[in-house]
Amino acid sequence: MSRSKQKGTAAETEVVRYLKNFSNLEVMRNPPQGQNDKGDIYVGGLPLVIEVKNCARMELSEWLKEAAAEKNNASADVGVVWHKKRGKSSAEDWFVTMSGADFMVFLSYMREHFGR
Repeated sequence: MSRSKQKGTAAETEVVRYLKNFSNLEVMRNPPQGQNDKGDIYVGGLPLVIEVKNCARMELSEWLKEAAAEKNNASADVGVVWHKKRGKSSAEDWFVTMSGADFMVFLSYMREHFGR
């Protein structure tokens, strides 16, 4: 396995660990599916795609395009990129980035389920 693959797998595993500890949801790594990829992390029952990145150089535009394509493949409503922050080993300290359009879908979902 290449060094890049090892870094990616370790980051995905960390995000899964963090999400499992945080919630009672079913969380697991998705197998790679080439052009039909549906994101790196499956979160049971949520219309969400999570793409995980562990790269020295940030390429948010490209990463968000990838998350959008995977969101479409998965017929999900929201796609996010969960990317590692240099010097931080826990996923709770990393960044989660999404498009403005996906953020509005997220806000609508939150309002619908938890709104006042």
